[in-house]
Amino acid sequence: MFRILRSGRIWIPAVLVAGGLAAAVWATGLNARLTTGSLVPPAPVSATELTPADLPPFEPQAKTSAIARRVDAKTEHPLRPRVEVLRYTVQRGDSVFGIAKNFGLEPESILWGNYDTLNDDPDMLQPGLDLNILPVDGVLYQWQEGDSLDSVAASFEVDPREIVDWPGNAIDPVEPEIKEGVVLVVPGGKREFRQWLVPIISRGNAGVGAAFGSGGCTGDFTGGAVGSGAFIWPTANHFLSGNDFWSGHLAIDIAAGEGALEWASDSGVVVYSGWSGGGYGNMVMIDHGNGYQTLYGHMSAVTVQCGQSIGQGQTIGYSGSTGNSTGAHLHFEVRSNGGFINPWFVLP
Repeated sequence: MFRILRSGRIWIPAVLVAGGLAAAVWATGLNARLTTGSLVPPAPVSATELTPADLPPFEPQAKTSAIARRVDAKTEHPLRPRVEVLRYTVQRGDSVFGIAKNFGLEPESILWGNYDTLNDDPDMLQPGLDLNILPVDGVLYQWQEGDSLDSVAASFEVDPREIVDWPGNAIDPVEPEIKEGVVLVVPGGKREFRQWLVPIISRGNAGVGAAFGSGGCTGDFTGGAVGSGAFIWPTANHFLSGNDFWSGHLAIDIAAGEGALEWASDSGVVVYSGWSGGGYGNMVMIDHGNGYQTLYGHMSAVTVQCGQSIGQGQTIGYSGSTGNSTGAHLHFEVRSNGGFINPWFVLP
Protein backbone atom coordinates (compact mmCIF):
# COMPACT_ATOMS: atom_id res chain seq x y z
CA MET A 1 0.00 0.00 0.00
CA PHE A 2 1.23 3.43 -0.83
CA ARG A 3 1.39 6.12 1.82
CA ILE A 4 0.90 9.83 1.07
CA LEU A 5 3.20 12.03 3.12
CA ARG A 6 2.09 15.29 4.64
CA SER A 7 4.26 17.13 2.16
CA GLY A 8 2.16 15.69 -0.70
CA ARG A 9 4.77 13.24 -1.92
CA ILE A 10 4.07 9.53 -2.38
CA TRP A 11 6.18 7.16 -0.33
CA ILE A 12 7.09 3.97 -2.26
CA PRO A 13 8.39 1.04 -0.27
CA ALA A 14 12.04 0.20 -0.89
CA VAL A 15 11.20 -3.37 -1.87
CA LEU A 16 9.18 -2.26 -4.89
CA VAL A 17 11.88 0.12 -6.02
CA ALA A 18 14.55 -2.57 -5.78
CA GLY A 19 12.45 -5.10 -7.71
CA GLY A 20 11.81 -2.68 -10.51
CA LEU A 21 15.48 -1.85 -10.88
CA ALA A 22 16.45 -5.56 -11.04
CA ALA A 23 13.90 -6.26 -13.83
CA ALA A 24 15.23 -3.33 -15.83
CA VAL A 25 18.81 -4.51 -15.55
CA TRP A 26 17.88 -8.09 -16.71
CA ALA A 27 15.97 -6.79 -19.71
CA THR A 28 18.92 -4.59 -20.72
CA GLY A 29 21.34 -7.55 -20.57
CA LEU A 30 19.04 -9.80 -22.59
CA ASN A 31 18.72 -7.19 -25.30
CA ALA A 32 22.52 -6.82 -25.47
CA ARG A 33 23.06 -10.58 -25.93
CA LEU A 34 20.50 -10.79 -28.72
CA THR A 35 22.17 -7.84 -30.41
CA THR A 36 25.74 -9.30 -30.19
CA GLY A 37 24.59 -12.80 -31.27
CA SER A 38 25.51 -14.54 -28.06
CA LEU A 39 21.89 -15.81 -27.86
CA VAL A 40 20.69 -17.03 -31.27
CA PRO A 41 17.13 -18.38 -31.80
CA PRO A 42 16.92 -21.86 -33.40
CA ALA A 43 16.70 -22.14 -37.20
CA PRO A 44 13.33 -23.13 -38.74
CA VAL A 45 12.85 -26.83 -39.61
CA SER A 46 11.38 -27.93 -42.99
CA ALA A 47 8.32 -30.17 -43.19
CA THR A 48 10.37 -33.00 -44.77
CA GLU A 49 12.61 -33.21 -41.73
CA LEU A 50 9.69 -33.83 -39.37
CA THR A 51 9.08 -37.41 -38.23
CA PRO A 52 5.63 -38.64 -37.31
CA ALA A 53 4.98 -39.06 -33.65
CA ASP A 54 4.39 -42.57 -32.35
CA LEU A 55 0.76 -42.89 -31.15
CA PRO A 56 -0.20 -45.37 -28.45
CA PRO A 57 -1.79 -48.58 -29.79
CA PHE A 58 -5.60 -48.50 -30.15
CA GLU A 59 -7.42 -50.95 -27.93
CA PRO A 60 -11.20 -51.21 -28.57
CA GLN A 61 -13.45 -51.17 -25.56
CA ALA A 62 -14.33 -54.65 -24.37
CA LYS A 63 -17.85 -55.78 -25.30
CA THR A 64 -20.35 -56.04 -22.50
CA SER A 65 -23.40 -58.30 -22.39
CA ALA A 66 -26.59 -56.28 -22.79
CA ILE A 67 -30.08 -56.50 -24.28
CA ALA A 68 -30.41 -54.28 -27.31
CA ARG A 69 -33.68 -52.47 -27.90
CA ARG A 70 -34.61 -51.22 -31.34
CA VAL A 71 -35.94 -47.69 -31.43
CA ASP A 72 -39.52 -47.50 -32.66
CA ALA A 73 -40.50 -43.90 -33.23
CA LYS A 74 -44.05 -44.82 -34.28
CA THR A 75 -45.31 -47.17 -31.62
CA GLU A 76 -48.84 -48.52 -31.87
CA HIS A 77 -49.24 -48.81 -28.10
CA PRO A 78 -50.87 -45.92 -26.25
CA LEU A 79 -48.91 -44.08 -23.62
CA ARG A 80 -51.69 -44.55 -21.09
CA PRO A 81 -53.68 -47.71 -20.35
CA ARG A 82 -57.24 -47.90 -21.67
CA VAL A 83 -59.98 -47.21 -19.14
CA GLU A 84 -63.08 -47.08 -21.35
CA VAL A 85 -65.29 -49.99 -22.44
CA LEU A 86 -65.00 -50.73 -26.16
CA ARG A 87 -67.63 -52.18 -28.50
CA TYR A 88 -66.74 -55.05 -30.80
CA THR A 89 -68.88 -56.63 -33.53
CA VAL A 90 -68.56 -60.41 -33.72
CA GLN A 91 -67.18 -61.70 -37.01
CA ARG A 92 -67.61 -65.07 -38.65
CA GLY A 93 -65.13 -67.52 -37.14
CA ASP A 94 -64.87 -65.65 -33.82
CA SER A 95 -64.96 -67.36 -30.45
CA VAL A 96 -65.07 -66.06 -26.89
CA PHE A 97 -61.62 -67.54 -26.35
CA GLY A 98 -60.18 -65.89 -29.48
CA ILE A 99 -61.75 -62.48 -28.81
CA ALA A 100 -60.41 -62.50 -25.26
CA LYS A 101 -56.91 -63.34 -26.50
CA ASN A 102 -56.97 -60.51 -29.07
CA PHE A 103 -57.79 -57.95 -26.38
CA GLY A 104 -55.46 -59.38 -23.72
CA LEU A 105 -58.29 -60.57 -21.46
CA GLU A 106 -59.38 -63.82 -19.87
CA PRO A 107 -62.38 -65.41 -21.64
CA GLU A 108 -64.42 -65.13 -18.45
CA SER A 109 -64.23 -61.34 -18.74
CA ILE A 110 -65.95 -61.48 -22.13
CA LEU A 111 -68.88 -63.36 -20.60
CA TRP A 112 -68.91 -61.21 -17.45
CA GLY A 113 -69.00 -58.07 -19.57
CA ASN A 114 -71.91 -59.27 -21.72
CA TYR A 115 -74.36 -61.13 -19.52
CA ASP A 116 -77.40 -59.49 -21.18
CA THR A 117 -76.42 -60.83 -24.62
CA LEU A 118 -74.52 -64.06 -23.89
CA ASN A 119 -76.14 -65.20 -20.62
CA ASP A 120 -72.83 -66.85 -19.64
CA ASP A 121 -73.10 -69.14 -22.67
CA PRO A 122 -70.14 -68.89 -25.13
CA ASP A 123 -72.23 -70.75 -27.71
CA MET A 124 -74.57 -67.74 -27.89
CA LEU A 125 -71.93 -65.92 -29.93
CA GLN A 126 -73.28 -64.94 -33.36
CA PRO A 127 -71.83 -62.88 -36.25
CA GLY A 128 -73.04 -59.29 -36.06
CA LEU A 129 -73.52 -59.37 -32.28
CA ASP A 130 -72.06 -56.32 -30.50
CA LEU A 131 -70.00 -57.07 -27.40
CA ASN A 132 -68.61 -54.97 -24.57
CA ILE A 133 -64.83 -55.29 -24.26
CA LEU A 134 -63.63 -54.41 -20.77
CA PRO A 135 -60.33 -52.52 -20.35
CA VAL A 136 -59.16 -55.01 -17.72
CA ASP A 137 -60.23 -58.41 -16.46
CA GLY A 138 -63.30 -58.08 -14.31
CA VAL A 139 -67.06 -57.62 -14.39
CA LEU A 140 -69.37 -55.02 -15.95
CA TYR A 141 -72.15 -54.15 -13.51
CA GLN A 142 -75.20 -51.89 -13.72
CA TRP A 143 -75.98 -50.17 -10.41
CA GLN A 144 -79.32 -51.11 -8.91
CA GLU A 145 -81.56 -49.35 -6.43
CA GLY A 146 -80.52 -50.23 -2.89
CA ASP A 147 -76.96 -51.15 -3.84
CA SER A 148 -74.00 -50.09 -1.72
CA LEU A 149 -70.31 -50.14 -2.48
CA ASP A 150 -69.70 -52.71 0.23
CA SER A 151 -72.42 -55.08 -0.98
CA VAL A 152 -71.47 -54.86 -4.65
CA ALA A 153 -67.77 -55.24 -3.89
CA ALA A 154 -68.44 -58.26 -1.69
CA SER A 155 -70.57 -59.95 -4.36
CA PHE A 156 -67.68 -59.70 -6.84
CA GLU A 157 -64.96 -60.44 -4.25
CA VAL A 158 -63.08 -57.14 -4.50
CA ASP A 159 -62.24 -54.24 -2.20
CA PRO A 160 -64.67 -51.28 -2.53
CA ARG A 161 -61.72 -48.99 -3.27
CA GLU A 162 -61.08 -50.94 -6.49
CA ILE A 163 -64.43 -49.73 -7.81
CA VAL A 164 -64.04 -46.15 -6.59
CA ASP A 165 -60.44 -45.74 -7.76
CA TRP A 166 -60.98 -47.03 -11.30
CA PRO A 167 -60.66 -43.84 -13.46
CA GLY A 168 -63.27 -44.91 -15.99
CA ASN A 169 -65.98 -45.06 -13.32
CA ALA A 170 -65.58 -41.32 -12.53
CA ILE A 171 -66.61 -41.74 -8.89
CA ASP A 172 -65.89 -38.97 -6.38
CA PRO A 173 -63.51 -40.59 -3.86
CA VAL A 174 -64.58 -38.18 -1.10
CA GLU A 175 -68.35 -38.54 -1.55
CA PRO A 176 -68.87 -41.68 -3.66
CA GLU A 177 -72.49 -41.37 -4.76
CA ILE A 178 -73.61 -43.69 -7.59
CA LYS A 179 -76.94 -43.29 -9.33
CA GLU A 180 -79.22 -46.15 -10.29
CA GLY A 181 -78.58 -47.40 -13.84
CA VAL A 182 -74.92 -46.33 -13.99
CA VAL A 183 -72.72 -49.02 -15.56
CA LEU A 184 -69.44 -49.62 -13.75
CA VAL A 185 -66.29 -51.64 -14.35
CA VAL A 186 -65.38 -53.83 -11.39
CA PRO A 187 -61.64 -54.46 -11.90
CA GLY A 188 -60.63 -57.96 -10.83
CA GLY A 189 -64.25 -58.89 -10.10
CA LYS A 190 -65.48 -62.43 -10.56
CA ARG A 191 -68.63 -64.46 -10.01
CA GLU A 192 -70.06 -67.91 -10.58
CA PHE A 193 -71.12 -68.91 -14.08
CA ARG A 194 -74.61 -69.88 -15.05
CA GLN A 195 -73.90 -73.06 -16.98
CA TRP A 196 -76.02 -73.95 -20.02
CA LEU A 197 -75.50 -77.67 -20.56
CA VAL A 198 -77.26 -80.73 -21.82
CA PRO A 199 -77.33 -83.05 -18.80
CA ILE A 200 -75.71 -86.46 -18.63
CA ILE A 201 -77.81 -88.94 -20.60
CA SER A 202 -77.21 -92.58 -19.81
CA ARG A 203 -78.30 -95.51 -22.00
CA GLY A 204 -80.57 -96.80 -19.25
CA ASN A 205 -82.32 -93.43 -18.93
CA ALA A 206 -82.14 -91.96 -22.43
CA GLY A 207 -85.62 -90.48 -22.17
CA VAL A 208 -84.38 -87.49 -20.16
CA GLY A 209 -82.93 -86.05 -23.37
CA ALA A 210 -86.38 -85.61 -24.91
CA ALA A 211 -86.80 -82.39 -22.92
CA PHE A 212 -83.89 -80.72 -24.77
CA GLY A 213 -84.98 -81.02 -28.38
CA SER A 214 -86.35 -83.20 -31.13
CA GLY A 215 -83.19 -85.32 -31.12
CA GLY A 216 -84.00 -86.70 -27.69
CA CYS A 217 -84.28 -90.46 -27.46
CA THR A 218 -86.89 -92.53 -25.66
CA GLY A 219 -86.58 -96.07 -24.38
CA ASP A 220 -84.17 -98.17 -22.43
CA PHE A 221 -80.97 -98.86 -24.33
CA THR A 222 -79.36 -101.16 -21.80
CA GLY A 223 -76.72 -103.31 -23.44
CA GLY A 224 -75.00 -102.54 -26.70
CA ALA A 225 -71.41 -101.59 -27.51
CA VAL A 226 -69.02 -100.63 -24.72
CA GLY A 227 -66.04 -98.35 -25.14
CA SER A 228 -62.43 -99.23 -24.51
CA GLY A 229 -61.68 -96.03 -22.56
CA ALA A 230 -58.98 -95.14 -25.11
CA PHE A 231 -60.25 -92.25 -27.25
CA ILE A 232 -59.31 -91.11 -30.77
CA TRP A 233 -59.74 -87.73 -32.41
CA PRO A 234 -63.30 -87.45 -33.80
CA THR A 235 -62.18 -85.44 -36.87
CA ALA A 236 -59.33 -85.47 -39.36
CA ASN A 237 -58.02 -82.21 -37.90
CA HIS A 238 -56.23 -82.27 -34.55
CA PHE A 239 -56.28 -78.56 -33.75
CA LEU A 240 -58.77 -75.97 -32.54
CA SER A 241 -60.64 -73.29 -34.44
CA GLY A 242 -62.50 -71.68 -31.55
CA ASN A 243 -62.85 -72.06 -27.82
CA ASP A 244 -60.50 -74.17 -25.79
CA PHE A 245 -61.52 -75.88 -22.55
CA TRP A 246 -62.00 -73.42 -19.68
CA SER A 247 -64.42 -72.77 -16.84
CA GLY A 248 -67.03 -71.13 -19.11
CA HIS A 249 -66.68 -73.66 -21.94
CA LEU A 250 -66.43 -77.28 -20.84
CA ALA A 251 -65.46 -78.54 -24.29
CA ILE A 252 -63.03 -77.91 -27.13
CA ASP A 253 -63.96 -76.57 -30.57
CA ILE A 254 -62.09 -78.68 -33.13
CA ALA A 255 -61.44 -77.26 -36.60
CA ALA A 256 -63.62 -78.98 -39.21
CA GLY A 257 -64.79 -77.55 -42.51
CA GLU A 258 -68.44 -77.55 -43.55
CA GLY A 259 -69.51 -81.10 -44.38
CA ALA A 260 -66.34 -82.80 -43.09
CA LEU A 261 -66.81 -86.29 -41.67
CA GLU A 262 -67.08 -86.74 -37.92
CA TRP A 263 -66.81 -90.08 -36.16
CA ALA A 264 -67.19 -91.66 -32.73
CA SER A 265 -64.21 -91.11 -30.46
CA ASP A 266 -64.89 -94.48 -28.83
CA SER A 267 -67.45 -97.29 -29.09
CA GLY A 268 -70.85 -96.94 -27.41
CA VAL A 269 -74.59 -96.43 -27.80
CA VAL A 270 -76.28 -93.33 -29.23
CA VAL A 271 -78.47 -91.69 -26.57
CA TYR A 272 -79.19 -88.41 -28.41
CA SER A 273 -79.28 -87.76 -32.16
CA GLY A 274 -80.69 -84.67 -33.84
CA TRP A 275 -81.66 -81.11 -33.08
CA SER A 276 -80.94 -79.77 -29.61
CA GLY A 277 -81.73 -76.54 -27.83
CA GLY A 278 -79.21 -74.54 -25.81
CA GLY A 279 -77.18 -73.54 -28.86
CA TYR A 280 -75.79 -77.00 -29.73
CA GLY A 281 -77.71 -77.31 -33.02
CA ASN A 282 -77.61 -80.84 -34.47
CA MET A 283 -76.00 -82.99 -31.80
CA VAL A 284 -75.03 -86.57 -31.06
CA MET A 285 -74.33 -87.95 -27.59
CA ILE A 286 -72.83 -91.39 -27.08
CA ASP A 287 -72.86 -93.34 -23.82
CA HIS A 288 -69.77 -95.55 -23.80
CA GLY A 289 -71.04 -97.87 -21.07
CA ASN A 290 -67.95 -97.43 -18.87
CA GLY A 291 -68.76 -94.14 -17.14
CA TYR A 292 -67.83 -91.99 -20.14
CA GLN A 293 -70.10 -90.00 -22.47
CA THR A 294 -69.05 -87.87 -25.44
CA LEU A 295 -71.02 -85.08 -27.10
CA TYR A 296 -70.67 -83.77 -30.67
CA GLY A 297 -72.34 -80.41 -31.45
CA HIS A 298 -73.10 -77.96 -34.32
CA MET A 299 -73.26 -80.76 -36.91
CA SER A 300 -74.77 -80.03 -40.33
CA ALA A 301 -76.39 -83.46 -40.32
CA VAL A 302 -76.35 -86.66 -38.25
CA THR A 303 -76.15 -90.17 -39.70
CA VAL A 304 -76.93 -92.31 -36.64
CA GLN A 305 -80.13 -93.14 -34.75
CA CYS A 306 -81.15 -93.41 -31.12
CA GLY A 307 -80.14 -96.68 -29.51
CA GLN A 308 -77.68 -97.58 -32.28
CA SER A 309 -74.44 -99.32 -31.25
CA ILE A 310 -71.46 -97.46 -32.70
CA GLY A 311 -67.89 -98.65 -33.15
CA GLN A 312 -64.88 -96.44 -32.53
CA GLY A 313 -64.13 -94.43 -35.67
CA GLN A 314 -67.58 -95.00 -37.20
CA THR A 315 -69.08 -91.95 -38.96
CA ILE A 316 -71.82 -90.27 -36.94
CA GLY A 317 -72.44 -87.13 -39.04
CA TYR A 318 -71.01 -84.11 -40.81
CA SER A 319 -69.44 -80.93 -39.54
CA GLY A 320 -71.44 -77.73 -39.65
CA SER A 321 -72.38 -74.52 -37.93
CA THR A 322 -75.91 -75.19 -36.68
CA GLY A 323 -77.19 -73.71 -33.46
CA ASN A 324 -75.27 -70.82 -31.95
CA SER A 325 -72.04 -70.89 -33.91
CA THR A 326 -69.87 -68.42 -35.81
CA GLY A 327 -68.42 -70.98 -38.22
CA ALA A 328 -68.15 -74.68 -38.99
CA HIS A 329 -66.39 -76.69 -36.27
CA LEU A 330 -66.97 -79.58 -33.89
CA HIS A 331 -67.97 -78.82 -30.32
CA PHE A 332 -66.58 -81.86 -28.49
CA GLU A 333 -67.28 -82.73 -24.85
CA VAL A 334 -66.03 -85.62 -22.72
CA ARG A 335 -67.90 -86.48 -19.52
CA SER A 336 -66.92 -88.99 -16.89
CA ASN A 337 -69.13 -90.33 -14.08
CA GLY A 338 -71.39 -87.29 -14.18
CA GLY A 339 -68.66 -84.65 -14.44
CA PHE A 340 -66.77 -82.89 -17.21
CA ILE A 341 -63.13 -83.56 -18.02
CA ASN A 342 -60.80 -81.74 -20.34
CA PRO A 343 -60.74 -83.62 -23.68
CA TRP A 344 -57.03 -82.92 -23.95
CA PHE A 345 -56.53 -85.38 -21.07
CA VAL A 346 -57.90 -88.33 -23.07
CA LEU A 347 -57.11 -87.51 -26.70
CA PRO A 348 -53.87 -88.97 -28.07
